Amino acid sequence: MDSPRRSFTRESAESRREALIRATLTLIGRKGVQAATVRGIADEAGVTLGLIRHYFDGKDDLIYAAYQAHMSQLTDATMEGPRRAGEPAAHQLARIVRASLTPPVSSPQAVGLWAGFLNMVQRDPRMAEVHSRTYYDFRDRLQALIAPALDEAGEAPSPERLRALAIACNAVIDGLWLEGGALPEAFGPGELVNIGLTSVGAILGLTLNDPGEEA
Repeated sequence: MDSPRRSFTRESAESRREALIRATLTLIGRKGVQAATVRGIADEAGVTLGLIRHYFDGKDDLIYAAYQAHMSQLTDATMEGPRRAGEPAAHQLARIVRASLTPPVSSPQAVGLWAGFLNMVQRDPRMAEVHSRTYYDFRDRLQALIAPALDEAGEAPSPERLRALAIACNAVIDGLWLEGGALPEAFGPGELVNIGLTSVGAILGLTLNDPGEEA
């Protein structure tokens, strides 16, 4: 009889914690990280100050969790999109490039939130650790897609070379993501995706074709 009740309590606690993270991201996206006070977050979430302190060790702890959530959501939205079973690895890689450079991943809201956190990343060691962890997560997952795409093309780069290729491809994607979110009106429909596919393909020596919006 007790076990189901404990399970429900854990789910409820996690749901409340996630709601506080969402409220924090909403507030930072609208007013900037300086507005993310405990009271401001509580007002945004419609909860008491005590509830925030119950789930987080202060405001900074909640902001760290919010930044982790934002970056992880972007990575998951990029990497976990629809794919066809058995399709070539290069086609899967092209899907990742497309997802990285189109909404909701590349958008003024997503880039604005990232920019709002950036000052903390530069001055706060714990925030820098969160940034490092999410960067390596995306880059490692990108590298895991590059390896089979090159293998299909008859290439087998060394681990060192594969790492360098992943760094370079990630840098291209990041740069286009930033410009596309900061200045969306500066680019025509599909322009960033085409540039991304051409650039990543050139780095890897592959032809990456736009897979379109559907899997």
